[in-house]
Amino acid sequence: QWQLVESGGGSVQPGGSLRLSCVGSGIALDYYAIGWFRQAPGKEREGISCITPNDDFIYYADSVKGRFTISRDNAKNTVYLQMNSLKPEDTAVYYCAVRLGSDWDYWGQGTQVTISS
Repeated sequence: QWQLVESGGGSVQPGGSLRLSCVGSGIALDYYAIGWFRQAPGKEREGISCITPNDDFIYYADSVKGRFTISRDNAKNTVYLQMNSLKPEDTAVYYCAVRLGSDWDYWGQGTQVTISS
């Protein structure tokens, strides 16, 4: 059974950094587009970044552009989201997902990120 597991969330002060990891189990992530999403309380889920196979296209939402970086380590079957210059409005549950076709088909369980002084 395919599974995605996120980790790396936590609580940091504004201006701090976190690195989220998305590890694939039973699925080779390097063959697929991987996306990072977040959902804050009372808000809709927001797609914030994605990376295509071979890294030939990378997307960032305007809300995170210049602060977040998505990357892959195929040897570890892991996709990372490096988050710098964190702001209170970045507080949310962060999810990774894999796209097999035209939709995001498999999702991780999420990891909580809290930015607070």
